[in-house]
Amino acid sequence: MAIYYTKFMTPLCEIILAGNEDGLSHLHLQTGEGRREFEINPDWVRDDACFEATRSQIEEFVAGKRKDFDVKLNPQGTDFQKKVWAELRRIPCGETRSYKEVAEALGNAKASRAVGMANGKNPVPLIIPCHRVIASDGSLAGFAHGTRIKKRLLELERDF
Repeated sequence: MAIYYTKFMTPLCEIILAGNEDGLSHLHLQTGEGRREFEINPDWVRDDACFEATRSQIEEFVAGKRKDFDVKLNPQGTDFQKKVWAELRRIPCGETRSYKEVAEALGNAKASRAVGMANGKNPVPLIIPCHRVIASDGSLAGFAHGTRIKKRLLELERDF
């Protein structure tokens, strides 16, 4: 099955989307920061029209006109990662949770570090809002795309 992609600029950064009929599998924030490397596979097919609805929702979010996304997702990961990502989607826009609180919600208060690792592997940030997870002391902690954009996203959501 072919993988399609698109890329576009937002006021935050360039965004790359990739996926197929099964759903969006990648959303990359091209910030020039952080530790997340991403390359468009030469076998992927550019199809901007395939992602029009997702792009529109992201643009509405960045403009402060949308809090939630209605996008079919298909992130690839382990069962535990998928459980963490599902829990992240339950964090309301404008709110944060600590890694420990996410671990507790999953039924294992000692899994904070594993939650952090799964958070860092999230292939669909923004829509799976890993930026809403912070350290127990309230600090931003890490973010695969850089803490500057994490701070901007949290500020944007606070203004909703």
